[in-house]
Amino acid sequence: MAKLKIIVASTRPGRIGPVIGRWTEAVAREHEGFRDVELVDLAEVGLPFMNEPLHPRLGRYAHQHTRDWSARVSAADAFVFVMPEYNYGYNAELKNAIDYLHDEWKYKPVGLVSYGGVSAGTRAAQMIKQVVTTLKMTPVFEAVSIPFVHDLVDDGVLTPNQVMTTSAKAMLDELFRVTAALRPLRTAGIERA
Repeated sequence: MAKLKIIVASTRPGRIGPVIGRWTEAVAREHEGFRDVELVDLAEVGLPFMNEPLHPRLGRYAHQHTRDWSARVSAADAFVFVMPEYNYGYNAELKNAIDYLHDEWKYKPVGLVSYGGVSAGTRAAQMIKQVVTTLKMTPVFEAVSIPFVHDLVDDGVLTPNQVMTTSAKAMLDELFRVTAALRPLRTAGIERA
């Protein structure tokens, strides 16, 4: 059974990321490949901006919040980032959460659920691919891009359209396939450690 962590990237007051995250979580729980699904809200994780004295590749963390974050990320087989677009890019809190760690991300696939106005967060999704591939993560091509997201949310509830639902299923199908394909690489890393 593959373990999936859905990471809500936005931490700003009044955000709608948790609404989209809950929808993504519900869709993932219905998927046959992912039975262990956890919604992780970076606002609740509360990582300060990078305050570790040593490079993350060493895995020698000085702070408990880093050790806790490391354990959560290490436990996952795959991820979905639920991410807004800020000024043509992804938000600083997501980059910070990624940069805290190194080996914990290796050989794990990531799906992207982006949202925003007319661009649907696609520029942010494109930009983060450079970061995750540097950490040997594999972003799947299939994604959910939600334009004019505020039009789909009423009283804290997201009403997905057919394109979103179809895209989410395609993304999760591919995420599950890639998770299985990368498993030998993740297992080899554990055996060497």
